[in-house]
Amino acid sequence: MASIVKGAVPSPNIWNTPAVYELENHAVDPDRRVESAMRALRPWTGSTVLDIGCGTGYHLPALALEASSVIGVEPHGDLAALARRRCARVPNVTVHTATAQEIPLPDHSVDVAMARWAYFFGPGCEPGLAELSRVLRRGGAAFVVDLDATRGPFGRWFSATVPTYSPEAVEAFWARQGWSRQELDLRMVFERRADLEAVLKIEFAHTVAKAAIRETEGLEIPYPNILRWRLF
Repeated sequence: MASIVKGAVPSPNIWNTPAVYELENHAVDPDRRVESAMRALRPWTGSTVLDIGCGTGYHLPALALEASSVIGVEPHGDLAALARRRCARVPNVTVHTATAQEIPLPDHSVDVAMARWAYFFGPGCEPGLAELSRVLRRGGAAFVVDLDATRGPFGRWFSATVPTYSPEAVEAFWARQGWSRQELDLRMVFERRADLEAVLKIEFAHTVAKAAIRETEGLEIPYPNILRWRLF
């Protein structure tokens, strides 16, 4: 049984089906709009970068090509082990089994922190945001990338799967915290129809996934997101 750090917020898609989530990671944002938007605000060449909720470490090797040091934090022990294995030959990457609420790093030791689809949904994530304020250096930046549940079929499918989610409450939360936002029109592009359907099945409730598969033609899904950021 996997070791899971106390305080972790469950992430059923990647926790239960990491191989399928790998397909999703590969499909998301082939245009690299997330990366371009973050770079425009705070490049990370030669910097110390923190990836919160890094999962199997999908983004770590690419970050390590430019950053001086990359740290992954992942609360699911099995996923953290996969991330370490993925980066075994990348000398400037370290992976910790830990939560966003208790990042095992010294004060003011990180230049750029990012959390992509890592359950920073708003209310309730205050301890994680406090940790960001502790570990970020002056001149650094923190980024949170998450689904925009108010737009497109993907947002509608998400809202049907998680009816308790309130986009209005989330927006009000981030506004109170003083973070900025930018809408991103991303897309998922798959190599095979079977992969697209498998991803929809891990992202949504069974009946919602069936409807989403019927609605979706071809190999591409529009994926509306929001990039949130704070400069330190």
